Amino acid sequence: MAIPTYEDIMLPFLQHLSDGQVHTLKSLQEDLSDGFNMTEEEKNRLFPSGRQNMFYNRLGWARTYLKKSLLINAIISGHFQITQRGLDLLAASPRKITNKLLGQYSEFVEFKRPAKEAKTQTLQVDDDETVSTPREQMDESYQAIQNALADDLLQKIAANSPPFFEQLVLDVLLKMGYGGSREDAAQVVGKTGDEGIDGIIKEDRLGLDVIYVQAKRWKNSVGSPDIQTFIGALQLKNAQKGIFITTSTFTQQAKDIAARVGNRIVLIDGMMLAQLMIEFGVGVSSEMVYDMKRLDLDYFEVGE
Repeated sequence: MAIPTYEDIMLPFLQHLSDGQVHTLKSLQEDLSDGFNMTEEEKNRLFPSGRQNMFYNRLGWARTYLKKSLLINAIISGHFQITQRGLDLLAASPRKITNKLLGQYSEFVEFKRPAKEAKTQTLQVDDDETVSTPREQMDESYQAIQNALADDLLQKIAANSPPFFEQLVLDVLLKMGYGGSREDAAQVVGKTGDEGIDGIIKEDRLGLDVIYVQAKRWKNSVGSPDIQTFIGALQLKNAQKGIFITTSTFTQQAKDIAARVGNRIVLIDGMMLAQLMIEFGVGVSSEMVYDMKRLDLDYFEVGE
């Protein structure tokens, strides 16, 4: 048989979690591959690149889409449990879980929304489907992969220790060009009792200006009182600029207060932190590079 698609996998995946217990992705790979009556060759088949198991990759995307729809929860890295929303969906006896079905959940729609609206046109087929150009499909797939990677990064950060988080923040700031040397940047590390760091870091290698940094490995949103305290700390530290980093989110009130002081304060939430890690190569590695070619019209120009 053909290797099941991630849409084929999602319903059996959720059904296997219907007992309410915590399951690992590895055990689900074994159980579901047996449930699909896959041969050993199919279980071990790799992508043409030879870099990854095809079924495990599709299983991973099924997990990501179910998690983004809040049908399952990630307890710890690689361990999952069904949510009440997932149980409610199973109670409705769907014949299959598809992207269209998941479209009823706003969280999934937001996850699938491109970072930038596509500028090229799409061809309308019917009321339920549009056909994108190949370039649009690649852009959308790339964005989906980046979003899933960012989500995995945040999960790994949450599972690690406060000292690891301190090191991660330093690595990101250094990669972005702040702090000068690692020895200089290490001066940023301060108290860790609240699973965060705070301190001063150089804005450039010459140290012509300094930035006050706070980084909090929190689950709850950062509210306006935290930003007000941060603004007060800027004054005490005699710093004109500040960066507040959190692994969670900022409330709208917190954003409004930060905006009132102009460009002096930059807020970096969990998703932005993960995107910076991806952009500057912190905690990630390149899996594959596609070298896309285009027609060189200049080559075919005929001189007069």
